[in-house]
Amino acid sequence: MASSLPKQPLLLFISSLFLVLLLSPLVLGSSRGGGRPASLTYHRGPLLTGNVKLGLVWYGPFGRVQKNVIRSFIESLNYRDQHGAYVEPQVSAWWRVIESYRPRRRGVVAPINVKVVRQITDKNYSVGKVLIMDFIPGLVQKATGGDKNTIAVIFGARGVTVQGLCMGKCSQHGILGRQPYILVGDPETECPGTCAWPFYPSDYGPKGVTLQPPSGNVGADAMVVSFASALAGIVTNPYNSGFYRGSLTEQIEAGTACPNMFGSGAFPGYTGKVRVDPANGGAFNARGIHGKKFLLPAVWNPRTSSCWTPL
Repeated sequence: MASSLPKQPLLLFISSLFLVLLLSPLVLGSSRGGGRPASLTYHRGPLLTGNVKLGLVWYGPFGRVQKNVIRSFIESLNYRDQHGAYVEPQVSAWWRVIESYRPRRRGVVAPINVKVVRQITDKNYSVGKVLIMDFIPGLVQKATGGDKNTIAVIFGARGVTVQGLCMGKCSQHGILGRQPYILVGDPETECPGTCAWPFYPSDYGPKGVTLQPPSGNVGADAMVVSFASALAGIVTNPYNSGFYRGSLTEQIEAGTACPNMFGSGAFPGYTGKVRVDPANGGAFNARGIHGKKFLLPAVWNPRTSSCWTPL
């Protein structure tokens, strides 16, 4: 894991929601809701580049579907299908926006290769069903095996409460010394109205329309959305000195600058244009490895200074 300093199909469209657009302005802000997008500032710190290694901890009992969906998303980040024109939009196109935070070399953005190098399953809740911050160092050690160049990613299973989540954010990343880590909870039972939208009715603002998850599993697909946001943030702002706006304690990053947006034309209560899988009715905006489908969050595009979505 290296670091460098930058130089700087079927569309789901719900016409009845136009009334909401006319009556309420687009509001954007922290991780899943709230202030108008503004450019992110580069604070001259290192970014993650080159090969990014992930160590995963599955904390609590995870089903096969959930693990497969999350791992398939990770594998899809650097996957370029040879028939891209047919399967576009691809997950890798979403990831290239995050890669573009790096400086260009001869006009070309070098890839950031993400790979899972270690996985640990802790299905018996070794430190209990409530993960407070005091427990995180031990789980980070499990995830990385002591390798400081591996990012620890801790996924909490259904029924696990993770301190700091569901209180305005659905995932988070941080550092222990110089060791970056990511925390992601399963919101299906903890806070579905906050962190499982659009697969579950929202607790705040216009209710909009509930969509079917692309994998058929609400928890898995909601965790992909949260994890994708955190991964975008940790690559572009790993040590709280990269790209963000706001204060040190309330940072808005690449993955959280455009909340609740999944396609063009999004506004409160409406995801924007997405596609629907005719096989199972699942909503998606990107395809990945083995034809897997995902609904990915909008990210901040530094080249256009605007929110970017696959569709």
